[in-house]
Amino acid sequence: MFGPISSWWSGPSLPAVESKPYDPTDPKQNSLNPKGLKPCCACPQTKSARDDCFLKYGDQAPEKCKEVVESHLACMRGLGFKV
Repeated sequence: MFGPISSWWSGPSLPAVESKPYDPTDPKQNSLNPKGLKPCCACPQTKSARDDCFLKYGDQAPEKCKEVVESHLACMRGLGFKV
């Protein structure tokens, strides 16, 4: 008898607080990236070296550019990006 009344008095149930998914560009979530750089703008030196290597070696790039790619990935990981 009091079921509907008690649920009416208790009000609607509040949704569970959702945690925001990890955003590496959010300085509040990622202290490694205080400027909030997006992946396209992060690590410009290693990114340009990687791109130049791929343009220079074409089909042979996977073997020839391995070190350059690894240094770019290390730079990205250093800024908190999951790559």
